[in-house]
Amino acid sequence: MIHRPPDHPPVPEPKIGVLLVNLGTPDAPTPAAVRRYLAEFLSDRRVVEIPSLVWQPILRGIILNVRPKKSAHAYAQVWTEAGSPLAAITARQAAALRGRFGESVIVEHAMRYGRPAIADRIAALKAKGCDRILLAPLYPQYCAATTASVNDATFAAIAAMRWQPALRTLPAYFDHPAYIEALAVSVREGLAALDFIPDAIIASFHGMPQRTLELGDPYHCHCQKTGRLLGEALGRELVVCFQSRFGRARWLEPSTEQTLARLAREGMRRVAVIAPGFSADCLETLEEIAIRGREQFLAAGGESFAYLPCLNDSSAGIEMLENVIGEQLEGWIKRA
Repeated sequence: MIHRPPDHPPVPEPKIGVLLVNLGTPDAPTPAAVRRYLAEFLSDRRVVEIPSLVWQPILRGIILNVRPKKSAHAYAQVWTEAGSPLAAITARQAAALRGRFGESVIVEHAMRYGRPAIADRIAALKAKGCDRILLAPLYPQYCAATTASVNDATFAAIAAMRWQPALRTLPAYFDHPAYIEALAVSVREGLAALDFIPDAIIASFHGMPQRTLELGDPYHCHCQKTGRLLGEALGRELVVCFQSRFGRARWLEPSTEQTLARLAREGMRRVAVIAPGFSADCLETLEEIAIRGREQFLAAGGESFAYLPCLNDSSAGIEMLENVIGEQLEGWIKRA
C-alpha cells in the first residue's frame, strides 16, 4: 500500500497497457469517407516511397478524385451492421484478450489510419496509469509499410509527452509455433466444412512493390516461410501468391489473380484460398478474394472456390495472440 500526503494530487495505480493496432478503415462505405481515409493512408511515406513533391499532385489531383467512388462500392459489399469488418473484428480481439493477463493489464485497440487513432489510445492508456505499454501491430509478417509505420506513429505520439511510458513492440510472429498451429487448426476446420476437396490451397498475402525486397525488406521472406511452415503442418504444399497490386511498378510475384487463372487452365477445378498475412478479415479478403477472386477463378474454368476466414477472434486466434503477447509481457507481469 502506497501512503501519500493528504494534499498529494491523484495518481492512478501503475498499470500496463497492451495496444493492438491494425491497418485502418474508412468510417463509412461512402466516397467522402473513403477519400479521407485514402488521403491519410496514401500520404504515409512508408506506404508510398515517392518524393512528396512528385506524389502529392498525383494523389490529390487524380487518385483522390477517381478511386474513392470505386473503393466505396467495394466497401459497401462487405460492410456490416457493426461497421467495417476489420474495425469490428479488431475491437472483438481486444475485448477477448481483456482479463487474460491479469487485472493490472489494460488491453485497447487502435488503427494506423482512421479511428481510433494511435495517439488517442496511447494518451488514454497513459491517463489510466499505464507507465508501460506493449505495442502490438497485428501484422504477422514484418513490413516497413505496415509494422514500421505503426511504430513510427507510436513513437511520434510519445515524442510529444513530457512523461513517457516505457515501450515494447511485438516482434513479427510469422514463424511462431503458436501462430502456425492456430492457422493449421483454422484451415483444417475450414476444409472439413467444405463439400469438396480442393485440388490446391492458395495462401494469398498482401502484395508489395518488388523494390521493397531489393531494398532489404524481409516481408517476402516472411511470407514464404509462413507458407512453407503451414504447408508442413497441414501435410501438403501451399501455393503462395500476392494480391492487391497498385500502380505500374513491378510487384511481388506471382499475383493472386494470375495464379487463380493459371490453376484453372492447368485443370485445378477446385481451390481453397487462405489469407495468412491478415489477422482479421477486411476489404482485401472479403471483397478482393471471396468475391472477385471467386469470379476470376470460375470465369477461367474453375468449378468450386472457397475462401477460408482469417483467424479473427476465433478461439484458436485469441489463444495464439494471448501466447505471443504474453511472451512479450514477461518481466512486467508474472504468468501462470
